[in-house]
Amino acid sequence: MADQAFVYTELQISVPFEDAPWKEINKTLLEQPGFVNKTWLAGTTNKSLGGLYTFATIEDAQGFVTGYFPSEAAKFGVAQTTRIFDRLATEEASRDMNSVHWDGRLAQKPGAFVYTEVQLHVPFDEAPWREMNPVLKQQPGLLAKTWLSGLHTKTPGGLYAFDTIDNARAFATGYFPTEARGLNAAFYTRVFDAAVVETASRELRSPFFA
Repeated sequence: MADQAFVYTELQISVPFEDAPWKEINKTLLEQPGFVNKTWLAGTTNKSLGGLYTFATIEDAQGFVTGYFPSEAAKFGVAQTTRIFDRLATEEASRDMNSVHWDGRLAQKPGAFVYTEVQLHVPFDEAPWREMNPVLKQQPGLLAKTWLSGLHTKTPGGLYAFDTIDNARAFATGYFPTEARGLNAAFYTRVFDAAVVETASRELRSPFFA
């Protein structure tokens, strides 16, 4: 049975990734029910900590965001963000974008990740991804995208891999706002440094560093 859920997390914290206790956290994450993999995310300017996870079932993902993760945030004494996404809903669109979560292969190691989410309620099979994917493929430095569709909320979004932080930042501040404007919707973007999280992510079977 295919894995069913993605989880996005971010802690409202400012910690250089090399100072984060990721080794201890990784050991605990590997013991979480239904955990499949995680790609660590480290903010390029604010030094926030987070990740994109794959879970075997929606129920496992729900247990993680309501149980373990809030307790982890409490240890740091910080606020947190979590999102659950329906992995299966976006398979076709993600495969078309070379998603490593659906057997895609990167031409090189990613230098940056971009997370996006648009404030819309759209069943994913009605989303205009077929029109959007060809334009996204033309964005400078884009290596791959995994489409995301919010559980219950139906918010569309994605996790993108870019070759460099500069190209990721240009996408997040230049192109993506025009896409959101075309949808007449508010949006959320984050840029993350991929290089600093490689070792930690490999320990958690990240498909970006397979």
